[in-house]
Parts: sequence; structure tokens; C-alpha cells
Amino acid sequence: NYQYFPNMYESVGYDTYAEAPFADGTAAQLPVAGSVPRGWEPYDYPNTNEGYELAKANLKSPLEETPENLTQGKELYGIYCAVCHGAKGDGQGTLVKREKILGVPSYADQGRNINIGSTYHTIYYGLNSMGSYASQLSSEEEIWQIATYVMELKNDLTK
Repeated sequence: NYQYFPNMYESVGYDTYAEAPFADGTAAQLPVAGSVPRGWEPYDYPNTNEGYELAKANLKSPLEETPENLTQGKELYGIYCAVCHGAKGDGQGTLVKREKILGVPSYADQGRNINIGSTYHTIYYGLNSMGSYASQLSSEEEIWQIATYVMELKNDLTK
């Protein structure tokens, strides 16, 4: 009847050093207004239909269409996008085939008038039932790589 490491079961409660150590009465500081996380550039298009149309009309990729960028875009697309959109971009991903989600259109559909700017905007903010993927990707370069690969898939489907 020995008790080993009793502090693991009955821990000592410690008080914080101060209730509100900062002048504004909070226990944690927020980033300075207007600060941008390292590796991200400010994105000037709003999360609205007008912002989507502006991105579609004006936004161009800063990346060159190199084999390395396409390879990286294909890998990231396989991780984040193919489960819904399908490996070929035909809207027949695993979740669609199992009827977990419905209505994912093919990139080749006539009504899908997408370009690289609108694809970037959609990945950044999300669209309809698709949520934003900006927080899952580590840099805006990765978003551009996926958008470039999506355009490649669209071209392959419309041939």
C-alpha cells in the first residue's frame, strides 16, 4: 500500500504572478495593429464577391511556371485538395465518391470560368461551402503553387 509519485495525482495549485500584468488589464498582449506575420504579404482583396471579381481580373502569380513549382503544387494539391476535387480536378474526390460532400464541380465545367487569380482568392478565403486553406499552408508561395497546378489540371481537362 505505497503511493508512488503522489504529486502526479494531487498536484499543487499555483497562483499566477499577477492578475493583469499589462496596462490595459489583460494577461496577454495582442500584436500591434497592422502587423503582418513573417512570410506573408498583405492581401488587398476583400472577402466579398467584388473582391473575388477584382482578384480574377487583376491578380497574377509572382511565381514562374517551373517544373519545381508544378511538382510542389501537385504534392500540396494531393494533400489538401484532391480529397474533394479529385486527383484530376474532375470533382470526384474520395469524399465525393463516398457521398460525404456533394456538388464539387469539375474544373472543366463550362460554368467554371476560373483563372489563377480567382483560384488564389478562393484558397485564401474559401468560397461557398469550401473553407479557407490559408491557415493550413505555410506561405503564400504554397498557395500560388497550388493555384498554378489547378490551372494545369484545368488545361488538361479541357483538351
